[in-house]
Amino acid sequence: MTAVSRVAIVGSGVAGTAAAILLAEGGVDVDVFEVKPDLTALGSGITLQGNALRVFDRLGVWEQVQEAGYFFDQTGLRAPGPEAPFIAQIPDARTGGPDYPAVAGMYRPDLAQILADRATELGARIHYGTTVSSFTQDDTGVDVTLSDGSTGRYDLLIGADGLNSSIRTQLGIEVEPERTGMGIWRAFVPRPKDVTQTDLYYGGPVYIAGYCPTSEDMMYAYLVEPAQDRHLLSPEEGVQVMKELSQAYGGPWNEIRASLDGASRVNYTWFTKHVIPDAWNRGRVVVIGDAAHSCPPTIAQGAAQAGEDAVVLAELVLSRDEVDQSLWDEFHARRLPRATEVVEASVQLGQWQIDHVRDADVPGLMQRIAMLVSQPA
Repeated sequence: MTAVSRVAIVGSGVAGTAAAILLAEGGVDVDVFEVKPDLTALGSGITLQGNALRVFDRLGVWEQVQEAGYFFDQTGLRAPGPEAPFIAQIPDARTGGPDYPAVAGMYRPDLAQILADRATELGARIHYGTTVSSFTQDDTGVDVTLSDGSTGRYDLLIGADGLNSSIRTQLGIEVEPERTGMGIWRAFVPRPKDVTQTDLYYGGPVYIAGYCPTSEDMMYAYLVEPAQDRHLLSPEEGVQVMKELSQAYGGPWNEIRASLDGASRVNYTWFTKHVIPDAWNRGRVVVIGDAAHSCPPTIAQGAAQAGEDAVVLAELVLSRDEVDQSLWDEFHARRLPRATEVVEASVQLGQWQIDHVRDADVPGLMQRIAMLVSQPA
């Protein structure tokens, strides 16, 4: 008999749906509560490292991810300027092991749909437009009150509700995401035929100009700049800002710039960082994914670490007959050091760019993280 028979999960991102999939697969009755009305997500594309692909295989969706994504094994470095010459081609580590490509690009809503479909296929119920507004707990379970006024009792409540987690706040955990000083413009655009990998341009008017192919036809492009208040700009103004900032970058950026328009889903977010430095749970309520830790996307580990949280938590819950302190001790021993090191490395890489540290050991940092995440979570 497993430690739980009924679990509530708040949030339908990677962490939430991954946990739902694994728990439902193990025979647990699962309800997922998502405050958004549907799967339509702000955003364009996502870059996934090999250890994220390994997680998706464990979730039983690797075949669908292969059909929907675009895969490659190296990253190009280009110089700014009209010609945008290649400076280097860098092989990417296969952090998921030899059976998976090093890197994948995907359209975010496609990935969300794949994971949601798998969860419901296994019997999990996803309730859109609903969240947990409050909860109380005792030694044997958690009583939740939903935003529609209904109530329920669960053996475990998992807060996978993102950066600004309501569950984290309700637990009294005071750690909050902090801005790192960078902001990122993203857009979803047609893929120029010569773009077959991620290329990064360093220097010029922004910290990084880059792009990642997500399918045979499409990709997402991004510009990382000093963080500033861009949130009041209209979509049309956002398109114009991206066009202006990208003027210094040639090569495929010439086609990208020409294709930017109102259909490009241009959006702007700040880079943030945080890690809850001690227990991620209080009793039978736990936070995972971006609710527990966030890192800037400079090493593309956000989704991977969220998925790994879910894998480890589900493994422990399904292998135990009791939710006790030893379960939480093992969970934190396996997840806290790894997530902390990934966050710190991602922040360090961004800080080197902000500080213009020209002798920074970027290869050494990336090799250290590759070795870390290559090991199973």
